[in-house]
Amino acid sequence: MAKIEIPYGKGKLAFNLEDERIQGVLRSEGANYKASEKEEEIVRKALENPIGTERLRDLAEGKKNIVVITSDHTRPVPSRLTLPLILKEIREKNKSAKVRILIATGFHRGTTKDEMLEKFGEDLVKNEEFVVHDSRNKDDMVYLGTLPSGARLEINKLAVEADLLIAEGFIEPHFFAGFSGGRKSILPGIASFNSILENHCAELIASSYSRTGILENNPIHEDMLDAAKKAKLSFILNVVIDSNRKVINAFAGHREKAHIKGCEFLEKLATVKAKPSDIVITSNGGYPLDQNIYQAVKGMTAGEVACREGGVIIMVAECVDGHGGEGFYRWFKESKSPEEVMEKISRRRRDETLPDQWEAQILSRVLMKHKVIMVTDPKNHKYVEDMFMIPATEIEEALKIAESMVGKDSSINIIPDGVSVIVR
Repeated sequence: MAKIEIPYGKGKLAFNLEDERIQGVLRSEGANYKASEKEEEIVRKALENPIGTERLRDLAEGKKNIVVITSDHTRPVPSRLTLPLILKEIREKNKSAKVRILIATGFHRGTTKDEMLEKFGEDLVKNEEFVVHDSRNKDDMVYLGTLPSGARLEINKLAVEADLLIAEGFIEPHFFAGFSGGRKSILPGIASFNSILENHCAELIASSYSRTGILENNPIHEDMLDAAKKAKLSFILNVVIDSNRKVINAFAGHREKAHIKGCEFLEKLATVKAKPSDIVITSNGGYPLDQNIYQAVKGMTAGEVACREGGVIIMVAECVDGHGGEGFYRWFKESKSPEEVMEKISRRRRDETLPDQWEAQILSRVLMKHKVIMVTDPKNHKYVEDMFMIPATEIEEALKIAESMVGKDSSINIIPDGVSVIVR
């Protein structure tokens, strides 16, 4: 008998399972990776040895208007560590340049002052000029042309007006862009509301290449790459972090070449091979990524690959914030089945994309192939039912329900953190 622990909120849920039923425990090797150097040294060495371009200090020399794009409060980029090193590099040969830090909120709400203090630290917030991107402010946007998919590209004018544009971020598996980081600082990071919607349209989300760990032929990634090129993104610093949010590697330099190296490094750590099982138990890795049902869809996509068609996915997510988006929820609340949700979304043209439509599209895709049981706070059970899933409060309860569907001797894959792995 094996004792299994699954992240749930700020804690874990434990349960026992017969050894012979466990087909696989699928974990990223990133949790076990031991960096040979301290975090600061890792980042410094990356900046000193950029991939595919000159050092940042040389690129910055003689520039007057420099913009550094950074991630917002929803992303665990260790900016207290990375931003000071970037700024030091810029100012090594250019102390007089105007430097502004543009917070890439993408589709999210604006970062508050308290969130800025928590993420960046008092010293940076007090002494540097921060600007919070607002995708809905049309006056802040500049049109830069058409992307490969035909979508329009509009981005923040501060980035367009810069004579040197830099971005920092982190790389993790992403459930439709392949990987985060690199070009995502531009689109969706500092793009307009409409550009983000068009990039996340039904047609592109439906592509079989718009999946975790896939860059080649991924139409969403191709649009993002072109956006970064059109924005003249000159230099990136991307880190890879472990489950404790500690930097284990860093990649700096050319917007595409450095990002690819980072993705290759992470892919080796995060890729797990799975034989599809009858039941998959997965999670979003606990708080903060399991705050709502909307976010929990990401972990379900790992379960989708590791589960046989007609099997059961048990999604473990506390969801303290409920469904996570009224628009997302209403796609299901106002439909009779996942198939109806998918049919409605598939009819929408690129310029008719609605906020959160993509998350509903992916969830309906999962539900059309698998039964989903959500282990979550009882206050969410009505939402879960309205979204064509089955609620449960404990993993043992969920297992009993799953076994009633696929049998008591059913095989089980366990994915303790569904957002950290690339399941093949």
